[in-house]
Amino acid sequence: MLIAVGAAAMPAAATDRVVVVHAGDTLSEIALRHGVTVAQLLALNAIPDPNRIYPGQRLRLAAEPPASTPVPAPATPTPIVHVVQAGEHLTGIAKRYETTIAAIVKANGIANPSYLRVGQRLSIPGTVAAASSSGNPAAAAPAPEPSIHVVAAGDTLSGIAHRYGTTIASIVNANGIANPSYLRVGQHLSIPGATAPATGSATPMTSAMASAVASHDEIRTIIVDEARTQGVPVAFALAVAWQESGWQAGVVSRAGAVGVMQLTPPTADWVASTMLHQTIKLSDARSNVRAGVCLLKHYLVRYHDDKALVLAAYYQGQTAADRYGVYPMTRSYIASIMALEAFFAR
Repeated sequence: MLIAVGAAAMPAAATDRVVVVHAGDTLSEIALRHGVTVAQLLALNAIPDPNRIYPGQRLRLAAEPPASTPVPAPATPTPIVHVVQAGEHLTGIAKRYETTIAAIVKANGIANPSYLRVGQRLSIPGTVAAASSSGNPAAAAPAPEPSIHVVAAGDTLSGIAHRYGTTIASIVNANGIANPSYLRVGQHLSIPGATAPATGSATPMTSAMASAVASHDEIRTIIVDEARTQGVPVAFALAVAWQESGWQAGVVSRAGAVGVMQLTPPTADWVASTMLHQTIKLSDARSNVRAGVCLLKHYLVRYHDDKALVLAAYYQGQTAADRYGVYPMTRSYIASIMALEAFFAR
């Protein structure tokens, strides 16, 4: 999840402005030097992680059209933002908004289309906020979030559809189910037309999330043990781990981040050699959690318990957090973890 090398260079057209990355460069520094934003650089160069650039890489600064071609003023509609709920996947989200998985992946710079985080905010291309009755643009009210049903032994689609007052076809379409006769125990189904409880500081954990949490109780115990041992707030450690992997030991991201705490091998080596002074085996849940919690402890000390900066460092990298604070793209990540911490603190 933290600094790693190796991102695909984006071919530049003859009319593009480009810059060559030098050793020690960061996207933030390049953006400041050339009067563009980090978000523009990410979009222009299809970079999923702002820390993953390397010396010699050619980055587009802007795509300039030929001088003879008049450029119409771009429209600036406000896209709808979808907040990912437990059990959701890109197939169902794309069908719900009548768009494609590829369009959502491109609009949000998603590195691994098979992995979404609960609370992740997705910009939905091709959808715009509605205008108010006075004719002035207004922020779109997000569509009601669907309820999530966790399949139990003996459940059938007909019974589930009857329970929620919807149809088998709607559930099949919302979840991309290939065989309606086959459901897995523990499978999470998005139920269209059945509104999930609203989230907020006083809202209890949904039954679907509570069920998912309970199904990973062994990992929860490890996180609690390591957090207490290392003096890290337990609910905070639980929230970070849930955001990163859903407490799953076998998760490996496209960027090479591994396990419950989603650490890259270089980060694990750094923690092992400078903080823990012991070998870290990322494939082992206990070892992985120990390293991740230790890293959180390091950041809590470094940033004087400022959790926003702690999470910025965990997500962006320590150097970026030290120099630039919280990137705009990191704020939704922080907000999601803060909400999860409130759940786990109860």
